Amino acid sequence: MRFTMEERHQRIIELVRSCGTVRLVELADHLDISTVTARRDVDTLAGRGIVDRARGVVSWPDAPSPAERLQHAERGVPDTTAAPATSASGPVLGMVVPSTRHYFEQVVRGAGEAAAAAGGRLVLGFSGYSQSPDFQIGRMLDSGVEGLLLTPNWPTGVSGQDSPGLEFGVPVVLVERRGAPGTGAARLDRVCTDHAAGAGLAVERLAGLGHERIALVAGDSPTRVQVMAGFDTALRTLGLARPPVAAIEFHAEDPDPARQEASVDRLADAVREREVTAVLVISDTDAILLLQLLRDRGVEVPRDLALVAYDDEVAALSELPLTAVAPPKYAVGQAAVRLLQQRVRERAFADAVAPSPRQHLDLLPELRVRASCGARLETL
Repeated sequence: MRFTMEERHQRIIELVRSCGTVRLVELADHLDISTVTARRDVDTLAGRGIVDRARGVVSWPDAPSPAERLQHAERGVPDTTAAPATSASGPVLGMVVPSTRHYFEQVVRGAGEAAAAAGGRLVLGFSGYSQSPDFQIGRMLDSGVEGLLLTPNWPTGVSGQDSPGLEFGVPVVLVERRGAPGTGAARLDRVCTDHAAGAGLAVERLAGLGHERIALVAGDSPTRVQVMAGFDTALRTLGLARPPVAAIEFHAEDPDPARQEASVDRLADAVREREVTAVLVISDTDAILLLQLLRDRGVEVPRDLALVAYDDEVAALSELPLTAVAPPKYAVGQAAVRLLQQRVRERAFADAVAPSPRQHLDLLPELRVRASCGARLETL
């Protein structure tokens, strides 16, 4: 997606204001622009006094940098970020996510605003979906962050047996990632969306409309494993059999158009044969494209097929507004920061405060009903 100069400036301001400090190259990656363009935009904003820029890092004015905090510590200046919760200052926290272009944009915003509300700051780093976050983490630790919010690049959203160590000498909270039982990651705090329960909300809604043959369309997503598990469990709980059509692979960005077309043909045939009357689709963008391709084949939503999308980033903007399961992304970011701030305080006052038990927080998504479900099946 391309932005005008004014739109780029506004997004830069919002990101830097919420996070406190962002690297220039990460701004370029977030906005999908060249580093030259990002540098020019930042120079313009810095010239107006809106942001501060130094050595490839963009900061919000009047916020002390991690380096300044370290200098204060060396000179014996008290570090107010380690003060009790009643203080006006909070800790500087590091956050490493794969990207902020899609799912994590709202998570980051929630985290940044929660940190700022406590008088602290969030330092943001991007790892990509195929890179190790070690460099970002090392840089943040060197700069003096007091805690880490981490979203490791685990393809299924769950750690494997060979997951690398997650001990960094500071408190760590996993965000939208789960440690597999029996691994060190499982002993860490985490804040996640309960995607399995979200799938259950969709199936419950469709079953309540009289649908008994509900299929799942799933692209390549870290939420896929949990959504599929919740989908299967909900079918069993409601006494519904899986349709003859197994989970259909479909992705709007599939580089193989033939595979994409074959998946749509398979679903369209199942709808015509009444083997499928409703579908849950991961994600919004996939659902919008799928709706268009089904229409080309004479299958209309919701006349012939009830549809629920999973994600609700752009579902309401579809030509036919889509009913969607909305993960509480903003709330996840806020809850993760609050939990990490608690761990930082416990660490700072370890002699006086006993640490509380580790927490695994699951937040429930919301089902937002729009036009794509239609009326009860028997009235169609």
